[in-house]
Amino acid sequence: MSVTAWALARRWCAGALMALAVPVMAEAQESYPSRPVQLIVPYPPGGNTDLMARALQPALSRALGQSVVIVNRGGASGSIGDAEIARARPDGYTIGLSPNTPLTAQPHLVPLSYSLDSFRYLCLVYDNPQVLILAKDAPFRDIAGMVAYGRRGKEALVYGSPGQGSTQHILIARLLRAAGVEALHVPFTGAGPMAQAAMGGQIMGFVESPSIPVSSGLPVAGVFSAGRIAALPEAPTMTEAGYPIVGSSAGGLVAPAGLPDSIAEAIQRACKEAVGSESFATAAGRLNSVPSYLEGAEFRTRFAAESESNRQVLRDLGIARE
Repeated sequence: MSVTAWALARRWCAGALMALAVPVMAEAQESYPSRPVQLIVPYPPGGNTDLMARALQPALSRALGQSVVIVNRGGASGSIGDAEIARARPDGYTIGLSPNTPLTAQPHLVPLSYSLDSFRYLCLVYDNPQVLILAKDAPFRDIAGMVAYGRRGKEALVYGSPGQGSTQHILIARLLRAAGVEALHVPFTGAGPMAQAAMGGQIMGFVESPSIPVSSGLPVAGVFSAGRIAALPEAPTMTEAGYPIVGSSAGGLVAPAGLPDSIAEAIQRACKEAVGSESFATAAGRLNSVPSYLEGAEFRTRFAAESESNRQVLRDLGIARE
């Protein structure tokens, strides 16, 4: 066989193999999911993101018709877990439940292997107002007391967060800056370890979602919302306390960029059904959380806008890398 004939034969074989592969790939997408789906949670067990994932898990499994297996990948304010989601194979069998912090704040603090464009945004699942939680034996019981204690001396007040630049860190840093307090910041891998530290007296307070005081029994001093929340009616808003600061922790399902449309649409349909289910509403209600659904495009638009806002806030706080 001549060189030319050999080259033609190779091209013909390659084309034939591709032609055979296309129906196989299409069939795989049409039958999705045909096996369990791994859901990466970029924080340790016991934190708000983990609790919301476990509240959603049964309804999402039913809607997909396959088991959803939660895998916790905590560390670096959620960026370790989100990096794993971004580099996963875009076949729908590895997705994640990511809050805003790793996507809208961390990229402005440290160089990361991913960006907003590294993900396919599937659906927003929850949007939780944040609350100021005090340690079990903190030497104060309200916001005014915390501020007064913090003014005793530099770093007299010790507070925790799920990591520098997290939504929770940004909110408490803004509060302390507005109050003229310099405090000692202790970062943790997630809300679970942080709540344990508050119960053990290693920190005096921290900001997190309302699900944390429910699960830990720790007292709440105030809420970062426009109005008081039904689950904690006695807790004043930051505005009522003299500090007009509002913020929430929102999270949703994301997948690696390049996820085929047909698979993305299947997950989106299942997500909408799961978020609207009675079982998720009940589970979320026990955590003082309200389900909040946005489709993929709206979800991405919201996080992109928040990313730009966080860029400026982090600059103002003097901790942005830019």
